Formats: sequence, structure tokens, C-alpha cells
Amino acid sequence: MALKYPLVVKIGLPVLLLVVVLLHFIKRKTKYKGGIRVANTSYIRELPEYKKMKNIQRFLKVGMELCIIVALVAADILMARPYKVEKVINGTKKRDIYLNLDVSYSICYLNYELVDCLRDVVKSLDGDRFGITIYNTSTVLYVPMTDDYDFVLKKLDDLKKYFELQKEFVEDFWGKYQSEVDMNRYYELEKELAYYDAGTITNNIIKGSSLIGEGLASCLYSFPHLEDESRTRIIIMSTDNAEESRDKPLVELDEACELCKKNNVTVFGIFPNEKSFNVIQGYEYDYAANAADMRQNVEYTDGVFYKQSDTFPVSDIVKDIQEQKVMEVNEIVITKAVDKPEIPAIILIVAVVILLIMGAVILL
Repeated sequence: MALKYPLVVKIGLPVLLLVVVLLHFIKRKTKYKGGIRVANTSYIRELPEYKKMKNIQRFLKVGMELCIIVALVAADILMARPYKVEKVINGTKKRDIYLNLDVSYSICYLNYELVDCLRDVVKSLDGDRFGITIYNTSTVLYVPMTDDYDFVLKKLDDLKKYFELQKEFVEDFWGKYQSEVDMNRYYELEKELAYYDAGTITNNIIKGSSLIGEGLASCLYSFPHLEDESRTRIIIMSTDNAEESRDKPLVELDEACELCKKNNVTVFGIFPNEKSFNVIQGYEYDYAANAADMRQNVEYTDGVFYKQSDTFPVSDIVKDIQEQKVMEVNEIVITKAVDKPEIPAIILIVAVVILLIMGAVILL
């Protein structure tokens, strides 16, 4: 342990020692002055009870003087600010993780389970940063990269509510006639969903929906300092790979994955099960072909493709992603001075407490 201001001790302790010596010298030279003397006290001084009380008083006075000296020395050391130089290693095996969600209604079941399972993942993070992007026609940076896990958990809860509303819409109103449904609830639900959909369907009529390549590319360039390779970067992407573009997208899925590969970003893809895929898409898309295309592109980034199934639910997929080996990154060693006031502070407090107790005993 070192002192930040050693001059305080170098000056303070000699001064303190000088003051103590002077006080004792003055005390010895001080003679009795004034008052009325009592005669024949030698008898009292020889009594055992008197000697006992005299010794106790002498002990308490010496103890109080020692406590005062110890307290002043501890206070002097505290003013000198004791500290310790520590080496802090940052950056090793730390990750930036983006959750990239295709929020078209066709995968509401998958997304609902995914955001629910990710709560436990976020709670277990330590030093990792987390962010969320959502997209359909256009992309919304829903949660910028952050290590404020409480904020992330709150936003995951909001997304869970969003996908719960999507599920209700799909189950109660998808492909049904007005005479078959509660239209009042339909309008209520439509209004609630419009709040969440806003921003993700910009130019939907012109561009189409589920623009997966653009969604992934937008997520990629949401990473802060993308050129900095000091952290491992991961994107967890959920989509059914059923793009419904009305015009050529700016970036296709394969091009977005090439950009991820170029920037050392690993993509983990999660694909819905066949049952929910066919319920929404109505066999318009080939489930196997969509899955194969997504697998090929995800694995190109050195990532892993996961297909939701009864034997491999989303909870197991998330757990498997969490257990994936984190790539090694360069260590960042920071040397910093950390204040260490604990020991002198404790000594000061203990000395003052003992001083007060001894003073109270003398008064009693």
C-alpha cells in the first residue's frame, strides 16, 4: 500500500510527536497552585481501595492518551490517501450481441418464445453488451448497444406484449370473414398493433415486407465502432426467410451475410417450425428451400443455423447459443490506483469508540 500524499505523513507525524512530548513535559513541570490543602491524607493513600481506584484512573488516562494519539495518526494517514495499484484486465471474452427480429406476423410464435427465453440470458450477462433491432419493410433500432440490463429486460417485456398481440391477431382474425369475428376487438387490436408496427413498415406498399437482407445489414451497421476488433460480435437472427419484396431490395440475405463475414460478425439464425410456418404462409413458400437457403448463408458467417422443433424448442436453442465458445479477443490491461482507506478508517473509529468508553467510565 502506498500514499498519494506522503508529505502529509512526513510533516504530520513529527509534528504530532513533538506536540505529545511538549504536553508531557509541561504536565510534569506544572505545580499545584491555589486551593485549600487537606492535612493528614497519607492514611487515605495507603488504603487498598484508594490504591485500586488510583491505578484504574491512571490506566484509563494512559489509555485515553494512547487512543487520542492512535486516532490522530490514523487521521493523518487518511489525509495522505492510502492507495493500491491494481491491474484490471478488460476486453477478454466480451461480446456485443444484437437480437435481430423479423417482426412480420408470420413468425410471431417463434419471436414470442425467443424474447421470453432471452430474459435469462440477459440476466446472466457480465460485461457483454446487448442490443435489439426489429424490421419488416424497414428497420428500427429498438435498443442501442448497451450494458444497462434492466433497460434491456424492460424492452424485452414490451416486445413480448407486441408478439402476444400478434398471436391474438393471427389466431382470431387471420383469414377470417367479418361475420366470424368480434369487429370491436379487431379495431382495438389493430390500434394497439399500429403503435408497435410504426417504423417497421415504412414504404411497405412500394417495397413489400420481410426484407431480410436489409434488416440484417441494418443490424450489422448498428454495432458501435464496427472497425474495432476488440470485442466478439454476434447477431441472433429470427426469420422464416420468406421475403415478400415488391422491388429489388438494396441488400439481399446472401449479401448481408457476406458483409457480416467481412466484418467478423457471427450470425446465429433461428428458423420457425414447419407447422407455424405453413399456418401463416399457406404453403405459398417451400419450407425446406427457405430453411436451406438461410442455413447456407448463416453458416457462411461461421455461425450456426437452428430450426425450432418439438425436440429442439427455442429455450434449448438459446441455451445452445449461450454455450457457444466465445472467440478470444485482445486483452486490455489497465493499471489504476484504487483508494484503500479501510484499515486506517477502522483504526480511527475503534480508537474514538474506546476513547469515549474510557471517558464515560472516568466520569462515572
